[in-house]
Amino acid sequence: MSDEYADPSGNTEAFRAFAHTPETAPRQPSKLPLLIGVAVAAVLVVAVLAWFVLS
Repeated sequence: MSDEYADPSGNTEAFRAFAHTPETAPRQPSKLPLLIGVAVAAVLVVAVLAWFVLS
């Protein structure tokens, strides 16, 4: 058997090209806080309308 060792990660130039490529799709911020805010606002509107109707 030969004592040669082949680096499985490739050469340095290929790694640098891989490491410096921009992401294909930027991450989107989570919409969960917005959805929670909308839900809370909807509940408050319904509660205020119910209070006006029942009083």
